[in-house]
Amino acid sequence: MINTAVILAAGTGSRLKDITKSRPKGFISIGRKPVIKLSIEKLFDAGIAKIIIGTGFLSDIYEKFAQKYSGIECVKNPVFKDTGSMYTLYNLRRKIDADFLLLESDLVYEKKGLRVLLKDSHKDVILSSGSTFSEDEVYIEVDKDGYLMKMSKKIQELGYVHSELVGISKISLPVFKKMCGFAETVFPNNPKLDYEYAMVGISQEAKFFVRKEDDLIWCEIDNADHLRKARQIIYPKIRGRESNVKYC
Repeated sequence: MINTAVILAAGTGSRLKDITKSRPKGFISIGRKPVIKLSIEKLFDAGIAKIIIGTGFLSDIYEKFAQKYSGIECVKNPVFKDTGSMYTLYNLRRKIDADFLLLESDLVYEKKGLRVLLKDSHKDVILSSGSTFSEDEVYIEVDKDGYLMKMSKKIQELGYVHSELVGISKISLPVFKKMCGFAETVFPNNPKLDYEYAMVGISQEAKFFVRKEDDLIWCEIDNADHLRKARQIIYPKIRGRESNVKYC
């Protein structure tokens, strides 16, 4: 049973301009709560007891926040300005000692996303959805059995589009170690490697099942348009659905 989650939260959120000058993206408020708090409440509700947050930009804000909870630890990526999400994850390798859920810090999502991953029988699973038309999509191509082949923001780099990356995955400890090993070979030439491309890099030796949920309500917050959508459309839809559905 998985009881650990890792949240990647090192980025500067530069595309949000003034909104993130004095706070990380995770502390943007949606429905009167910071995005990170909404996510953590869902994780605790899903049975997650240990949460590791990979921080960087304005890390002290996360540290102060974590002190309010038992079971949350922050680990700063000291070179966050010059590295990508995979290095932030790699930087946690001495703290991660079990299978875990991996999440991005700027997601607004319904708890169904966690539930389907935790119940899926595959050890390593990438949660995906149908089209979101967010204009910042990471597209996924899978093989005939539903396992990851490629991911890219450029449709033309894929044979076809199966679904879109949500930013929530289930990763086993052995596969995480393979991701770290792959990353070590890439970092000298590409320190800004993102974690999803490390997944692609080991996809021939470690199979990631892509779990597509067409009806999943979610969005990421990378720019002002995303934020407006999160506040005005996505979060109200999630509230409406979760107030009427009992999750097991």
